[in-house]
Order: sequence, then structure tokens, then C-alpha cells
Amino acid sequence: MLESTQQIIHEALTKLGYEDQVYELLKEPMRMLTVRIPVRMDNGEIKVFTGYRAQHNDAVGPTKGGIRFHPEVTEDEVKSLSIWMTLKCGIVNVPYGGGKGGIICDPRNMSFPELERLSRGYVRAISQIVGPTKDIPAPDVFTNSQIMAWMMDEYSRIREFDSPGFITGKPVVLGGSHGRETATAMGVTICIEEAAKRREMNLVGAKIIVQGFGNAGGYLAKFLSDRGAKIIGISDAVGALYDENGLDIEYLLDRRDSFGTVTNLFQNTISNKDLLERECDILIPAAISNQITVENAHNIKAKIVVEAANGPTTMEATKILTERGVLIVPDVLASSGGVTVSYFEWVQNNLGYYWTEEEVLEKLRAKIVDAFNAVIQTASVHKVDTRLAAYMVGVQKTAEASRFRGWI
Repeated sequence: MLESTQQIIHEALTKLGYEDQVYELLKEPMRMLTVRIPVRMDNGEIKVFTGYRAQHNDAVGPTKGGIRFHPEVTEDEVKSLSIWMTLKCGIVNVPYGGGKGGIICDPRNMSFPELERLSRGYVRAISQIVGPTKDIPAPDVFTNSQIMAWMMDEYSRIREFDSPGFITGKPVVLGGSHGRETATAMGVTICIEEAAKRREMNLVGAKIIVQGFGNAGGYLAKFLSDRGAKIIGISDAVGALYDENGLDIEYLLDRRDSFGTVTNLFQNTISNKDLLERECDILIPAAISNQITVENAHNIKAKIVVEAANGPTTMEATKILTERGVLIVPDVLASSGGVTVSYFEWVQNNLGYYWTEEEVLEKLRAKIVDAFNAVIQTASVHKVDTRLAAYMVGVQKTAEASRFRGWI
């Protein structure tokens, strides 16, 4: 993941005319902290967890990015995701650099008190390099508003004053923003609407497949279904459901568990691989990386692919799909709604004045539409695919800020 990210960063900077010294600055995070977190488990045993926090570049402003709890977190993954956060912030034009954090753990096998102790221990371990004007965490894979609340409380205890702006994705009662929980899915939905307009496709009745039925995928399926689209396929970690006449999304959402799993309740399931290759108008990979590869890219039958997950399409597959005329809305653009509303939350915390959900959604739509148009225009002007165009738009602001600061 890190190597492929660096490769596209290098290509984007070269297309923009920057020298190699800019790439040398931006190919790795400026800071990478590894921490060890001792946690007393419910059985009295002390278990030591490994955590990471990467700060890619703070030339534009404080770094910003989520914290994921997952057994497969790696240092290189956290580095890559911090670079992607820089790109997302540049694409939607918010004054942040990219950051990312992670802890190697499996929250599905941990109790509520154990998760709280781990969350607070992580904040204590990284407290010297984070803060409202330094680095602002947020939720990510297997973390949520409750974990953000524990982390904010721990940071406020350390600093001895209330610090709601230290972290975003908090409960609304603790300074969170309306619309934050659904922001990533809403951002993807807005991108889908814009992509459909580009292809002169009516969303009402459009056949859509959503791979992944967790937080992002579940909300996406609901938002699109509410707009009249026909969701003909969904999947989770166990398997996939497909019905060319459309699935009952409300029914499925009511029955999924807290980790987005619902297909285990059904017998007539298919594989995730099979689902990706079914005919549809719009395909939304909203699960994990490397799902569309050189092996199956020729079998993708969608007219539009919108990446709600991180890195679901390889570079080779991107080339194949683009040559076949498939419109790709890349991950760094499609999934930028989360950081956009996180920025709104931080602004509201700094102001001490809070917006309605309607105001948040209006501002989000304006940001995403501007970003979408900028990427499409860049792809057209420079005659490149939309993924490279998104990287070009995303990296330029940080490159320019670094140059003005005299770093390069």
C-alpha cells in the first residue's frame, strides 16, 4: 500500500512540474510515533498493545486523521493512510495536513471497560504530539463516538482544561457536529449524484451494488435507496446477497449486527468476488482494499465505480477500467466527506457556535461538488485518469505550502 501510494504521489508531482526534492519531503510522514500501551484486562492480566500515530505534513495546518482499532494494523498502513489524509484535505480544500493512528487489537473480543482503558492509555501515550492546533484525531475502523468521548476526556484531564477541539467525531452533547456520523456516506452519495449527471444517468431506478455493509456501506445503501435507486447487491465479511429486482435495505439494516454482518442469516448467498462481477449501473466497493485487480477488472460490468473504501482498486485495474470507459470516482475524493465534516466540527468547537444538520449538509455538498469538478477538470486538462487527477489536486496545496515555508 505504501509503495503504490508513493508511486502515484511521485507521478502526480512530476505531472505538476515539481522537482524530486518535493517528492522526497512528501513520500513519508514527517513524524511517526510508535507507542506501547499496558492495559489491565478484566481477568486481571496486563496486556501490552502497540499503537501508532503518523503525521504526514503540517505545512498547511494541523494534521488530521482517524484512529483505527484492528488486529491487522501495521506501521506502513498508518503511514499510507496519513498520506491519503493529506490528499483528501487538499482535494476538499480544508486547512489540514494528513494524520493517522492505529492500535493493533481486536475490539470484537474486548469488553467495554477494556476498550475504555485502551483508549485512555493511547491518549496518554501520544498526548505530547496531539492537540487542537497540532494533530486532531477522529473515528476510523472499529472506533466510534464513544471512544472519541473517552479520548477527549482523558486529554482534557491531562491538559487540565476542557478541549473539545482536540478530537472530532464526538457525541453531539460533547461538542460533536450534526451530520458527522453519516458524513462519509453522504460525501460518497454526493459524488455518485455528480457522477450520474456526468454520464446522464437517472439515479431513480439505477441498479447499484454496494460491497460492504458496515457504517459507510449501510448508510450508503439507505441514502441511495431513499433517492429511488435499486440496491441489487450488498455484502459483508461472510458473503453477499444479490437480487436483480432489488433488496429490502430497511429490513437488512434492522437485522445486521454491530459489525455490519447480516448475510449469515440467509442461505442463498454468493461470494464477494461473484458480486463484484454482476451487471449493474454503479458499483461501490465500500469494504477493504485490493478488491478490483488485474484478474477481475475485465469482468466488471458497471458503468461507474465509486470507491467508498480505501484502495479497493489497484493501479493496473484502474488503467483497464479507464480504457474500457468506466468512470472511476477515486477513494481520496469519494470518501472525503468524513474529514470535511470533521473540519466543520473543529470550526464549531473553536467558535463555540453550532450549526444545524441542514447547514452542515449544505456546506458539505458545496465542498464535495467543488472537489469533484476540480478532479474531473484536472483529468480532462492533463489527459490523465481520475485517480492521478485526484492525487494532483490533493498534493498541490501541501507542496505549495511547503515551498512558501522554505522547506523545499
